[in-house]
Amino acid sequence: MINAVIDTNILVSAAIKPRGEAGRIIVHLRYNEFTLLYSGALLEELVAVLNRPALRDKYRLTPHYLHAFLHLIRLRGEKIEPTRQITACRDPKDNMFLEVALSGQADLIVSRDGDLLDLSPFEGVAIIKPAAFLAQLDQQTR
Repeated sequence: MINAVIDTNILVSAAIKPRGEAGRIIVHLRYNEFTLLYSGALLEELVAVLNRPALRDKYRLTPHYLHAFLHLIRLRGEKIEPTRQITACRDPKDNMFLEVALSGQADLIVSRDGDLLDLSPFEGVAIIKPAAFLAQLDQQTR
């Protein structure tokens, strides 16, 4: 099974557009076709972004929907406590994804962020876009 760290921007996209590309990743998660690795800091960032009033109102993100979305992440994911501090990324806020990936022995990080994509592979961890991850998951489930 693939162990993957999913960038917050992908998870937000999945929450607001469940039928989009990022939403398809969550469908694979729901069917337990990969393990999502996350940290407390990553989950806190996700909750903070999803609870922005403008975002909640625009996309009609109800408390019930957000609770179910976050529950799925906790249920199918694995919480990782990073064991090492990394300062390799141009954007210091993105280092948390690298820390979770290395501490959790992730196979890959899924992101659209150029600051992360430019580092691929990072210490043996591939950093790929959502379309490439979906192709891997689709191939795995055939």
